[in-house]
Amino acid sequence: MKAFLEDIPSKKGKASFYSTKITVQSFEFKWHYHPEYELTYIVRGSGYRIVGNSHEHFASGDLVLLGSNLPHTWWGKNEDGSRSEAIVIQFSNEFIEPFLRLNEGHAIKALLESAAKGLRFESDDALVDKLVSIGQTKEMDSILSLLSILQDLTEKSGSNLCPDAYHNVISKKFETRINKVCTYIQNHYSERISLQQVSELVFMTESNFCKFFKKATSTTFSDYVNDLRINEACHLLIYSEDNISKIAQDCGFESLSYFNRVFLKKKRIKPSLFRKNASAIH
Repeated sequence: MKAFLEDIPSKKGKASFYSTKITVQSFEFKWHYHPEYELTYIVRGSGYRIVGNSHEHFASGDLVLLGSNLPHTWWGKNEDGSRSEAIVIQFSNEFIEPFLRLNEGHAIKALLESAAKGLRFESDDALVDKLVSIGQTKEMDSILSLLSILQDLTEKSGSNLCPDAYHNVISKKFETRINKVCTYIQNHYSERISLQQVSELVFMTESNFCKFFKKATSTTFSDYVNDLRINEACHLLIYSEDNISKIAQDCGFESLSYFNRVFLKKKRIKPSLFRKNASAIH
């Protein structure tokens, strides 16, 4: 899908990088990109994280480092109605590059190169304390805090979010239409969504819509919807006691047999075994 360009320089002003704490009623679907690297920590919240061609469920404690121009969005609201919070740090290559030229900066350079596919890390108390306090530090101390955080991440094992490097097409041509379609899918994936519905949403024929959606997202409409549904099913298999048939229905699958086939294809494991393994971990 085509993302819009977020203007970070105007936000940070004269500061070397931008750091902010976001407190909102819910994370809204906002598919965007920017040349700056981004480190996002979810203090409180849950929903879906979409990075490039990766679609995953997220919860409080989610910590992700994104490379330059990698489109992304966090979307969702807390079931108990509480407000969502996130700490976001964005910094440019121009800012970080002088440090990367130092012998001591090689590890951070490798980290940022790996972030081209998006990296998710397990957070710990010490790292969270640094993330929380970075907005309270001033001048050179804030730069030292950021470098310290990045150095800590080089010593952690991060998992890539995108299976392949995602090449974003920087264009606004399809921005309005694709955001309208994807927002609709995010809000209605638990219901029956027909190709005709989404095609009419953007005033296109079904044939033209399929071509448009594939070009914009690098995947088919049905596969995109199934990705969202399966990720929600995984969340419910872990955190709810509902039977598998009800979970399949609640996630928009019209039959249990189809749900089982799609789940096995996407996750390479049966839903029942996935739940059993998850229960052993949790």
